[in-house]
Amino acid sequence: MRHKKSVISGAFLILLVLALGTVKWGPSFDDALTIPGTPAEEANDVLEDAFSGAATGAQADIVFQAPEGEALTDADNQQAINDLLTTIQDSDDHVETIAPPSQLQNFNDSETVGYATVTFDEPAEEVPASSIENLEDSVDQTRDQGIQTELTGDIEFSGHGIGSGEILGIVVAFLVLAVTFASFLAAGMPIFSAMLGLGISLLLIVIGSNFVNIQGVSLSLAAMLGIAVGIDYSLFIMTRFRKQLAEGHSVREAAAIANGTAGSAVVFAGITVMIGLLGLSITGIPFLTMMGIGASISILMAVFVAIIVLPALLGALGHRITPFKSNRFLNAFTRTSKGDRPQNKWGGFVTKRPWLVTIISTALLVTIALPFTHVNLGLPTDGTAKQEDTTEHKAYDLQTEAYGEGVHATLTTALQVDDSMNQQTVQQTLQEMSTDLEELDAVDRVAQPIPNEAGDTYIVSVTPTSGPNDPQTKNLVENIRSFSYENTELFVTGTTAVNIDISDKLQDALPIFALFVVGFAYVLLVLVFRSVLLPLKAVLGFLLSLAATLGFVVFVIQDGHLLDLFGFPGESAVLAFLPIISIGILFGLAMDYEVFLVSRMREVYTQTGDPQEAILAGMRDNGKVVVAAGLIMMAVFIGFIATPDAMVKSIGLSLTFGVLFDAFVVRLTIVPAVMKLMGRAAWYMPRWLDRLLPDIDVEGEKLSHRKNQDK
Repeated sequence: MRHKKSVISGAFLILLVLALGTVKWGPSFDDALTIPGTPAEEANDVLEDAFSGAATGAQADIVFQAPEGEALTDADNQQAINDLLTTIQDSDDHVETIAPPSQLQNFNDSETVGYATVTFDEPAEEVPASSIENLEDSVDQTRDQGIQTELTGDIEFSGHGIGSGEILGIVVAFLVLAVTFASFLAAGMPIFSAMLGLGISLLLIVIGSNFVNIQGVSLSLAAMLGIAVGIDYSLFIMTRFRKQLAEGHSVREAAAIANGTAGSAVVFAGITVMIGLLGLSITGIPFLTMMGIGASISILMAVFVAIIVLPALLGALGHRITPFKSNRFLNAFTRTSKGDRPQNKWGGFVTKRPWLVTIISTALLVTIALPFTHVNLGLPTDGTAKQEDTTEHKAYDLQTEAYGEGVHATLTTALQVDDSMNQQTVQQTLQEMSTDLEELDAVDRVAQPIPNEAGDTYIVSVTPTSGPNDPQTKNLVENIRSFSYENTELFVTGTTAVNIDISDKLQDALPIFALFVVGFAYVLLVLVFRSVLLPLKAVLGFLLSLAATLGFVVFVIQDGHLLDLFGFPGESAVLAFLPIISIGILFGLAMDYEVFLVSRMREVYTQTGDPQEAILAGMRDNGKVVVAAGLIMMAVFIGFIATPDAMVKSIGLSLTFGVLFDAFVVRLTIVPAVMKLMGRAAWYMPRWLDRLLPDIDVEGEKLSHRKNQDK
């Protein structure tokens, strides 16, 4: 408050310095989702050693479909394809080799579809943008001649930036704040502070991508959380600030008390969310760890801006955002007047019918959770990750129609033979393996073995009949790995096998991480609420809302319901790391809402000893803010559902409905109903345990009591 100009200008100076750093280094994200130590990754290491002279550059496939009534092998179409490939080769020095469909012999049975493979001299993440643009522009050459030409492969052809969906989410959040504060000026403050914290955190992540491996989706996740919690944290502090102004405090006193009370709760809330995100590291999965760290940076910056920069902004605006200067239109719209006591109709309804409310709400969430029992985890393909109008999706559909779904799930089977084996024995073993592979039900084609120069490792490509995320393909990988031949070692790898191993690893890590989160949440809430039963209720409520969230995700994404409503291109497997990410994020948000709502109940209960009055006071005084915070979170997350990126879209869907189920069904409905049923038992705490535990003053109650005594 005393140094508001220095604080505000200092924040913008930090933002400027980071922006200059970003201009200097630029982004360097690694979008490869890998887990060291999985069977497929170990197989990749073996193949890299065995085929060390092979090309390692990025590959792009150019998929062709002949005009109706023609074949790609017709002379005119062959000439058009060869001219295109010559143009690409001659116009880009980074193109190492190009193999046309005629050389690869990959025409479909009717010879209407085929594809060329372009190999670059750099890995996918290092291919220059000029090379990608050249490839995208060049294919118009065959398109103009009536040949449908689409692109796919290692390179990203359909990018994504901040779009209209995210902007719309922020606009909705602003409107929610305007109604909450009955002031457009006050509504702009949380948005402004959230965007400031978001800008700093995203620039830090972009710069950090030059020094550590960070996936591009980490930036989207950090943006999603940074906007949402940044607005909510500022909302909590501003609500208390305006309350203090209404009670007659000066601007400086109001800002100080708000920061010492609601600001303390914000610090606690931020730490809770960060622990959930950083806890992702216990899975031992590097890309998940980096996603957790990236998102934690955005949470940390949101906290710093809320407790450092926001008080300075409040000091600068002062009485211009006092409750007594509310907007007349918004006051009329919300039907509030000066001095009116907040209504508590919902709290009264819930506490009068606790059994009915508890049973119906629980049954609703359990029903929504049921689809999760048949979840199928996987990673996106071009057919599910890209929208229908993108060139990758069109290429995926062309290849699927021409060769079958299994063309996208090709497995690389490698056989490493012992030096003691003679050539005849090696050939017999290879023939035996090929026969075994062909006899498997889920196999469509088995290619001829390809040896390395040393002749001690052979690659056999296997094309399944099913797609990359199909359970049949997963079973096929297990069956092939179960094969055993004397004096040899067999490996299965390829993109599909790598993704299957990642999904299995994530599925194995899920219960461990869930146990960590639930255990930590219980201990944390015991310390905050000085009760052994309230934390149990809170944790069970979190598990219930989480199950409903994941069940709804399966219902939409995997089972294919409401796809058009949410803009998904088609049904697909659920993103493999979505359950773990959802647990880490929703845990922190659920605990924030629980603490903010129930801490007020505890405050009243310690003063009156009346559990009914405590419940109603918590619902009346803090329920409105929890509603606003939940709506803001949902508005921001819905904005990310509107993005074309499948991973970001699925995360946005999970978090939107996670907040809906937890904030509105669990915290504002089941929690007060169950507490009504529990009565005084809800606050039971053994005396010996109470003496052992430290006293955590989450919302600055001691400061409030001290201010009251001073009065």
